[in-house]
Amino acid sequence: MATRLFKLTALSVVLCGTISCATNQNSVETSATTAIASNIVTVEGQAVVHNGAVLLAKKQALQDAIQVASQQSSVAVHSQSTMTNENLQLDSTTMRSSAAVSNTKVLKEWETDGICHVKAMVELSPTGICQPTYRKRIIATAFPRVAAEQISDYETNDLDNGIPREINNLLMESNQFIGINATNVALYPRPDLAPALQENASYHVSKVIQIANKSGAQFVLSGVIRDLKIASDEYMSGSGIEAFANSWARHISGKRNIGIDVYVHDGMTGALLLQKRYVDKAEGDVMIPASYAVGSDGFRSTETGQKITEIISKASNDIQQALNCYPFSTRIVDIKGERVFIDAGAQEKLNVGDQLIVYGTAGDSLNLDGGSSFIPNDKQPVNVLTIQSVTPRYAIGSIEGSAKKLGIKIGDWVRSQ
Repeated sequence: MATRLFKLTALSVVLCGTISCATNQNSVETSATTAIASNIVTVEGQAVVHNGAVLLAKKQALQDAIQVASQQSSVAVHSQSTMTNENLQLDSTTMRSSAAVSNTKVLKEWETDGICHVKAMVELSPTGICQPTYRKRIIATAFPRVAAEQISDYETNDLDNGIPREINNLLMESNQFIGINATNVALYPRPDLAPALQENASYHVSKVIQIANKSGAQFVLSGVIRDLKIASDEYMSGSGIEAFANSWARHISGKRNIGIDVYVHDGMTGALLLQKRYVDKAEGDVMIPASYAVGSDGFRSTETGQKITEIISKASNDIQQALNCYPFSTRIVDIKGERVFIDAGAQEKLNVGDQLIVYGTAGDSLNLDGGSSFIPNDKQPVNVLTIQSVTPRYAIGSIEGSAKKLGIKIGDWVRSQ
């Protein structure tokens, strides 16, 4: 939930907020001023009320205020949100703050001429680190090798599956994610061209979105193993037993390059959220015996396995930092009358009374050549879902108005603020 009441006890802090705005049919401007050195600011935000969705407008106005606070870097800050008569120009970027917010407290709400105003007190995180409210679902896919021949037949065949599996395990241990293992699926038919998916037609639903839709995951973890080449200290030439022995000596006292790319995509839009390359070098006994699985003690005891384990840990930490401030999302799985069922429940840490933004499709999809291929229209915030009951696996909520009249349907997304 975007708003939580909290107590402020900083007696020596003086808060002051001012708002200067000019509204018309097409635009709304919001500004805030603070003259304190603390991380607590008083700000105002605004949003247009569309289709009688007052609760949605309040959420958007609060987010507008949080956006101003999160962008603060000096005494005075100014932010502008643009709105049109038919559609609020509000995407997933503006639906989350650009800085870590510890708490918010709404001081006042009012509506004038179809504009919802919110005055709020916002406390920014002193560490700059977000504390996620909900656990997010992430699905791990295989990390194919760019050069398959760099792993010999005498070494482990668990790297392609084991590396993403162990990254996902660490994400789950953080208690911020729910992991799904799909390491039997590889996203990249050409690993050397990753993260390009090499899909034939741009108007087909992205493979990333297909996997996310099928699994109910919010994020898709993928990657490629770019380099595991073993290089000896000297060039081995010749033939016979001596040359054969020398060529194998490089596995015992050689050097091995390690290069692993890690990607995270948004399952709702298919957008690439994280792309990072990790490189290292192992020296000594760089072979990984065939019986060693990634994550095992035996694997970690090898020179190459130890370096890969360190990369797995770094990748997990980087993913957590990149996604901590990202809003929680899930899908609507059923609608029965006024009750809306979503694919998340107690295991995602949802609670009764929580409110999530509903994203609906703005208009019909565009069919091409009379076939099944299509370009789906962008999802737009259309309402607010208030959770009324929670089970371990799913939750039930209600919205303002009729889901049918608003065009809300199964498969649409709900997202935290």
